[in-house]
Formats: sequence, structure tokens, C-alpha cells
Amino acid sequence: MSDDDRLKKIDRSVISVVTREEAHRQDIAYWKSRTPEERLEALESLRQTVYGYDPAVTRLQRVLEIIERE
Repeated sequence: MSDDDRLKKIDRSVISVVTREEAHRQDIAYWKSRTPEERLEALESLRQTVYGYDPAVTRLQRVLEIIERE
């Protein structure tokens, strides 16, 4: 068996097929079992993934406007 063949094998014992409604119920049950702190940590992780996180730009930007006087 080549390395490619081993990579293509799927462990079917860890795969389950469920309806969308059942998956939704499982998601709700999972998040209800988490503490509020764990939920907020997950939310912050998603926010940073979507909007990015760069500590260099976490403070307010300075606004500079140059005007010419007559």
C-alpha cells in the first residue's frame, strides 16, 4: 500500500449522517452545555477570524486634516 492509498482511507467509524434538524439540535445542546465564558471565547475567536486581529491597530486611529488658509 502506497502513502497515497493510506491518505485516501476514511475512518467510517467516526462519521455519522444526520438530518439538518438533528445537527441543529446537537449544536444547541452543545452550546447550552458550555459556560457563558466559553461561549464568549468562541464568539471572540469567530470575530477575530472574520474581521482579523492586529494588535498594532487596536487603538483609535488619529485623524489629520490639512487645510490651506488664504
